[in-house]
Amino acid sequence: MGPLTGVKILEIASIGPGPFAAMLLSDMGAEVVRIDRAGSVRASNPEQPPQDILNRGRRSIGVDLKHADGVAAVLRMVDGSDGLVEGFRPGVMERLGLGPELCLARNPRLVYGRMTGFGQEGPLARSAGHDINYISIAGALEAIGRQGDAPMPPLNLVGDFGGGGMLLAFGVACALVERSASGKGQVVDAAMIDGAALLMTMMRGMLDGGAWRDERGTNMLDTGAHFYEVYETSDGKYVSVGSIEPRFYAELLRRTGLDGDADFARQMDRSAWPSLKGRLATLFRSRTRDEWCAIMDGADVCFAPVLSMREAPAHPHNQARRTFVEYQGQVQPAPGPRFSRTPGAIAGPSAVPGQHTDQVLADWGFADDEIAHLRKTKAVA
Repeated sequence: MGPLTGVKILEIASIGPGPFAAMLLSDMGAEVVRIDRAGSVRASNPEQPPQDILNRGRRSIGVDLKHADGVAAVLRMVDGSDGLVEGFRPGVMERLGLGPELCLARNPRLVYGRMTGFGQEGPLARSAGHDINYISIAGALEAIGRQGDAPMPPLNLVGDFGGGGMLLAFGVACALVERSASGKGQVVDAAMIDGAALLMTMMRGMLDGGAWRDERGTNMLDTGAHFYEVYETSDGKYVSVGSIEPRFYAELLRRTGLDGDADFARQMDRSAWPSLKGRLATLFRSRTRDEWCAIMDGADVCFAPVLSMREAPAHPHNQARRTFVEYQGQVQPAPGPRFSRTPGAIAGPSAVPGQHTDQVLADWGFADDEIAHLRKTKAVA
């Protein structure tokens, strides 16, 4: 009974940000059908379900998008859909006969979501790339890392997921809200380069205001400051400190026994940061991570242990909030955000490509003989 219950979305199978956007929409109640390539279809094995939880919550049909009957079948599904999301390079959907102009002509209420790296136009629009390239052009990657070191790719969180899939899901949801007033669909152009640039809004404002240096690893939030840093502990683990505000910083000094040290009173003196960081690094290496957690327990220090992906689900706070849930034997992040009246939920496990072809086509109004014909011509699998 999520807030998108009743919304029907077609997902043209892709990788990374496309599936993530579709997962978010499904978690919020939308009925999402993934259209996989017919050539990727294989027999499902209940004993070995798919492990890619990005594909959770959707049924899958296998369609040959280079077969005229396969394309016609998808267009017929478009007629009864609220939205479509795709993640091909610009022009590919048009060449397949599934471009937005044609789809919107058939279904003027359709929200057509497009996920690309560089967007639908511009000199790089048709260029190949991955997260690391998009965030480079957006000015995000150069700012991430330590002084004197090369930029450090933040996994593929900034381009693919935060600046990509989440932006696409947000755009589709916004277009659905607008449609409720206008009755008209539209195209949503979500580009990872745009999303990565948006995520840098605060830092860009600080740069323009003189509060941020355009030099990696020298600022308050990029490991330049001693009070916003990750420190190693004696057992080879790590803790994070983010004591920016004066009262949090004062509590950090009190809990570490440094509250009477005149050097540490120079919190915002950038020239003192390197030496103060060195002293804190030595101090934190004197105890284990758990010992530091005990020392900081209950304090407003802005302190946390750095947990691994395997450790995080066991943390008491994550358990209390059910931030992670176990679904069919897999521990995975719970749907978010949370709603007081219409909560989201995992709609189902990940599907094998083509697992639900007959069932979905029947639900979309295809008769048995039509499905049989599509199978006979190998337009679907």
